[in-house]
Amino acid sequence: MAIGHFIKEIGRGKDGARALSREQSADLFGQILDGAVSDLEIGAFCLAMRIKGETTEEMCGFWDATQQRIAKIRIAPAKESRPAIVIPTYNGARKLPVLTPLLALLLARKGFAVALHGTATEGQRVFTSDVLAALGILPRDASTPVHPGEVAFVPTKALHRGLQALLDVRRVVQLRNPAHSLVKLLLPCEGPQVLVTSYTHPEYAVSMAAVLQALGASAMLIRGTEGEAVADPRRLPKMTCMREGVVDSVQEQQAGTLSTLPDLPTSCDAPTTAAYIQSVLSGALPVPTPIAIQVERIIALATP
Repeated sequence: MAIGHFIKEIGRGKDGARALSREQSADLFGQILDGAVSDLEIGAFCLAMRIKGETTEEMCGFWDATQQRIAKIRIAPAKESRPAIVIPTYNGARKLPVLTPLLALLLARKGFAVALHGTATEGQRVFTSDVLAALGILPRDASTPVHPGEVAFVPTKALHRGLQALLDVRRVVQLRNPAHSLVKLLLPCEGPQVLVTSYTHPEYAVSMAAVLQALGASAMLIRGTEGEAVADPRRLPKMTCMREGVVDSVQEQQAGTLSTLPDLPTSCDAPTTAAYIQSVLSGALPVPTPIAIQVERIIALATP
């Protein structure tokens, strides 16, 4: 049980490295998640993949290994046959209020079970978990069922501690690794589910879409607001909706100059953001138009 022979293939530099098959990638990543390799091997893997870049086959293999090992989030039975909505939340916010909780709560109001998963991946940011805590929604494990109309937040370590450990490598080497993209592609719930996920840079729009198509996933893929899978409240981003791996609809990005700006808080700290979300939910403030459109698109995607 060692991954040195895999590192030899992927670690030959940008031009000399060779891609692994889906099966080889699943073997490699499974050993890492299981804690069967040394810290030195993990570091070599992270740096080699950062230089080489992941292929669709490799990401699918990493996904296979992870899906086989994570604790699945339970979804309570519902009268209506509806998929759960999954929202990965790993980026947080530095400038704008992180409104991922608002998106989740608006979807829950429509009767969906909404499962968020994530962790803080760097300092100096406000994370969804901070805002949820300010709203009284505390972390829970995967075994507690999520009911229709409910929002649940499951920390990554509750899904799999090895996956959390791989994300934490960034704090040491200061670079992303495949786990940071992988967590945004997971389908962690039991039963039918629709993934609402995001990318940070244009090249990830292409690579993530290719993986979602290969997996046959039903998902919305958007350009994230500071990386979060919620529409920018100031301007509608491009939204690509896939149904079982096939592009179903595309909402194009809003063009032109903004005529008005939404009434957003000037601070992005958790208590201020939570208070703003409560004002929107109570009707005292309007739902920002891009987020309202995103909710409509997700409902359409989740409706047979």
